[in-house]
Amino acid sequence: MKDGINFIEKMNAALDYIENHLEDDIDYTELAREAGCTEYHFSRMFSFITGQNLSLYIRRRRLSNAAIELAADKPGILDIAVKYGYSSVDAFSRAFKDVHEILPSQVKKNPSTVKVYPRIIFNLSITGGQEMKYRIVEKESFRIVGIKKHVDLIFHGVNPEIAAMWESLTPEQIARWKKLANTDPEGIISASTNFSEDRMTGKGSLDHYIGAATTSWIETDDSCLEVQAGLWAVFESIGKFPDTLQSIWGRIYSEWFPAVPYEVAPGPEILWNEQADTSDPDFRSEIWIPIRSTSKR
Repeated sequence: MKDGINFIEKMNAALDYIENHLEDDIDYTELAREAGCTEYHFSRMFSFITGQNLSLYIRRRRLSNAAIELAADKPGILDIAVKYGYSSVDAFSRAFKDVHEILPSQVKKNPSTVKVYPRIIFNLSITGGQEMKYRIVEKESFRIVGIKKHVDLIFHGVNPEIAAMWESLTPEQIARWKKLANTDPEGIISASTNFSEDRMTGKGSLDHYIGAATTSWIETDDSCLEVQAGLWAVFESIGKFPDTLQSIWGRIYSEWFPAVPYEVAPGPEILWNEQADTSDPDFRSEIWIPIRSTSKR
């Protein structure tokens, strides 16, 4: 219980920092320090717990406050745009319309049409009940050989870009990768890495690979992702695809990480599926997440 309370306090301290700097440049390193973790870990944690990117949340909070000020007929549009970090009225207007679906100049006549995005406050919730099957694995360095594409980050439902990647695979590619696969997780896998956020648009993206994990250092025309040696937390998911899988992924960040002396480490998050038929109601997968100890920090 103490660890959970401490985690909630740190997350809310980080959100307090955001609220106090909505009109300034936010120092993401300092923001992560308030949360007691690395910037990368905080960003991933926030995204999975809230279902939105950190940069999108900050953008919505700023434009929510901007809408309130416009409705109150406070300073002009240019002053408010500059106040919330936009260099021109045009840039501010595009961002404002993207969030509120109307232009800043229309707010005074239609104040009820703007959207309000309240600040997030984390509370301790004890759900108790659902076990999480996991194991800690130490692995030497390896590489993932396969195909690669930069795709948009989607938290719910099937990612159409990733689905298209799977559909593009040929029997020859699959057979070639299966011959290379010689280390866990064996077989055909997918991996997501280089998660990024556009802090102006609030959108996220990542590099997605489909291929095989191998320790064979051969020349190939396929895309290759080098993976460093380290610890991995491996979680089992059994249930309807992709709902159960996405639920487990969210619980890893909202329940498991706050309760253990680990944080996510740089590297790919890997998905292994037991079979190709995703319609099976007991579809089984494993989520591999690179971790490192926080007790030594």
